[in-house]
Amino acid sequence: MSKPVTKIGVLTSGGDSPGMNAAIRAAVRTALYYGLEVYGIYRGYNGMIEDEIVKMDSRSVANIIQRGGTILKTARSKEFYNEEGRKKAYANLVKRGIDGLVVIGGNGSFTGAYKLSQEFGLPCVALPGTIDKDLYGTDFTIGFDTAVNTAVQCIDKIRDTADAHDRLFIVEVMGRHAGYIALHSGIATGAENILIPEEETTIEEVITSLSEKEKRKKLVNLVVVAEGHSSGGANGVAEILKQHLPNLDTRVTILGHIQRGGSPTCLDRLIASRMGYHAVESLLEGRHNVMVGILNNAMHYTPIEIAIREKQRLGDDWMKMVKILAS
Repeated sequence: MSKPVTKIGVLTSGGDSPGMNAAIRAAVRTALYYGLEVYGIYRGYNGMIEDEIVKMDSRSVANIIQRGGTILKTARSKEFYNEEGRKKAYANLVKRGIDGLVVIGGNGSFTGAYKLSQEFGLPCVALPGTIDKDLYGTDFTIGFDTAVNTAVQCIDKIRDTADAHDRLFIVEVMGRHAGYIALHSGIATGAENILIPEEETTIEEVITSLSEKEKRKKLVNLVVVAEGHSSGGANGVAEILKQHLPNLDTRVTILGHIQRGGSPTCLDRLIASRMGYHAVESLLEGRHNVMVGILNNAMHYTPIEIAIREKQRLGDDWMKMVKILAS
């Protein structure tokens, strides 16, 4: 039986996502409530190696729930990929007596937590902090709702100007390996076509669809593209469409990192708070090396190695619905 956790470290790693601060706040204050010592680890695993570790109290997380980004900063660490780097990082935890870890991030962050748990027996709990919503074992990830609402607000504005000029707009949103932002924002804004990495919609299909709409004198069109689609993103799509549909007035907008920033939505604050609270509860209850998720509005715990290995799968009916609604 593992010994009780008495001192925990909290870190954010990988890409930032709105709501990370709410998760940090929840984890810190829950730990303090139970009499644990809490340490903030700055700049993810890089900060763990460089010993950027600071003791936190309740005031450390005051007035942060409404802020985007992460007060603990975030970074990607090449050194942590090496065993020597991980030994150095673990030594800095041991120096302070840290015997439990809450890791907020995505797939790469989870891999780091899994390595620490396997190599040094360190109890870890992971929270899904990513705007991509691509992690297995949870209906929600911290930051997705804010990011997709940001995309919707921007695309709504783009449709206004597209309508004024009878233009075709190709809008690129984030999603290198997952198309959830493109899918959700595209449906919510009435996009005529949505291109995502998971579904191999060909450019020929898009050309056929837009040609048919052009014949019907439907000249205002939106195509939402995830950056990771095989076409090469919005610029790649636009280049091909201009060749085949020269009469359409085509424009490109790449939303970029605006999707990562901004004050988190109510939903992101709520799920981040629930997850941060239950992360500490899990460590105290001896439920270690799991990802805390939410399935069917109930807390769900997935072993970290499964969360890393498995992929969130897109239902077949989504793209069918897109075609029907855009017809």
